[in-house]
Amino acid sequence: MKYKRILLKLSGESLMGTKQFGIDNQRISSYAEQIKKIHQSGHEIAIVIGGGNIFRGVQAEQGGMDRTHGDYMGMLATMINSMALQAALESHGVKTRLQSAIEMKEIAEPFIRRKAVRHLEKGRVVIFGAGTGNPFFTTDSAASLRAIEINADVILKGTRVDGIYSADPEKDTSATKYDTITFDEVYKLGLNVMDLTAFTLCKENNLPIVVFDMDTVGNLEKVLADKNIGTLVSN
Repeated sequence: MKYKRILLKLSGESLMGTKQFGIDNQRISSYAEQIKKIHQSGHEIAIVIGGGNIFRGVQAEQGGMDRTHGDYMGMLATMINSMALQAALESHGVKTRLQSAIEMKEIAEPFIRRKAVRHLEKGRVVIFGAGTGNPFFTTDSAASLRAIEINADVILKGTRVDGIYSADPEKDTSATKYDTITFDEVYKLGLNVMDLTAFTLCKENNLPIVVFDMDTVGNLEKVLADKNIGTLVSN
């Protein structure tokens, strides 16, 4: 098994499915089914979800709200998404634990690294909510940080596109896809994979990233079966 312990990063927007806001029940159920399949294959799975389908601190700042205040609201949005995915996974018979970077003892455990690792070893899916618990850090940074802390073998970044392209494939038809690329090449070409804080954390800790299309059912399994899906970023 190439990647035993993985951290799956999902965007909040992906949970909207065909909606303009909030959570699409069909989409979250589809994600839960895909996660269940790789869980049954023996992978240890941790998950970080964004909150952009509900609230974004950056957008709030543009509207005149204090950025710190907006970011904390964004962390709460990630907790709503995390609870929704937890419920979907458990309805599919997958045992989960939700850990929050901000104390919410009625609904989630606090983030304790050793406890998270123990849950993974026992075969539970661990969802990390509330980002890093600090404003000015994205959920991509939270994903990188948590992946390093739990000694994950890889970050799987589920997106709407099937990998990293030389330009935005939704806007430029001549854009070409990379199957593999190095961290340094991404810097040099100015490609947008993750924000620089998250990306640099992965580079410095030699943590590979696979960017792939999570919306195509079966892709998550294929990535882990080494079926040349998505783009692998590594040193």
